[in-house]
Amino acid sequence: MGHVNNAVWVQWMEALATAHWEAVAPPEHQERYAWLVVRHEIDYRGNIREGEVAQATTWIEAPPEGARFERRYEFRSAAGKILVAARTQWAMLDVESGRIMRVPPDVAAPFMTP
Repeated sequence: MGHVNNAVWVQWMEALATAHWEAVAPPEHQERYAWLVVRHEIDYRGNIREGEVAQATTWIEAPPEGARFERRYEFRSAAGKILVAARTQWAMLDVESGRIMRVPPDVAAPFMTP
């Protein structure tokens, strides 16, 4: 149909989350923990076509609740219009045990805005 499809927006959300985790989390946390998607909620308000660009932002708005950490996203057009607003609930996985676990405060702290 000549525009970005839903699966691509989700791939971009995952890429943003991964880049944020790798930029902020210390190496020992990256080795010990992994993240699993529990839920996506996406509001499509516009779209872009091939050759157009969008600016993406991701952030953590609130402290984690148990094993779940909610991440927010916005994609904006070059003119600043919100194209996609989304949130994803992620669950933390202990890599060694393979089990979902509560998010430790020291893991969450670097992602919380003051």
